[in-house]
Amino acid sequence: MNKTSLIVAGVAVIAVAIFIAVRKDAPEDAMMEKESPSPEAMTEESPVVMEDKKEDAMMEKYAGTVLAGTSAQLLDFKKADYDAALKTDKLVVLYFYANWCPICKAEVPLLEEAFNQLKTDKVIGFRVNYKDDQTDKDEEALAKQFGVPYQHTKVFVKNGERVLKSPEGWDTNRYLKEINAQLPK
Repeated sequence: MNKTSLIVAGVAVIAVAIFIAVRKDAPEDAMMEKESPSPEAMTEESPVVMEDKKEDAMMEKYAGTVLAGTSAQLLDFKKADYDAALKTDKLVVLYFYANWCPICKAEVPLLEEAFNQLKTDKVIGFRVNYKDDQTDKDEEALAKQFGVPYQHTKVFVKNGERVLKSPEGWDTNRYLKEINAQLPK
């Protein structure tokens, strides 16, 4: 490669990194689907774009905002995502969250850290709104289904059945311990 090609490739990598960073900060409804590059736009950066598309195609797509995790993702609750997750063999972790709750505000970062540490793709988590100004009818129905008495309750679902329900506060290690206990050995 000549010097000009290296500069163009470097600028392309930086542009992709900036695009990804900006996209993560964009509101969910403002995000646009990636478009395939036009033939005129096909340059040396195209392999980077094409590799990114391959990785996206291999990862499962959910409508909820990803809050944490790569192998195992923690998402904002969307009924369609939850329904899709129930059709898999994954452990489904539900955290019933109220945006006014100080316990929830302290505990969610610990839950996020646990999901960031998980190395399995056999877990998916959802932060479910509970009795706050963002709670929808689907979230109300889910709380009723599992008999959730109040916010910061955790419910684990495996193969469509509740396998754990806990209202007490957990730290990151407790999340990892309880999640790993439900995974196949």
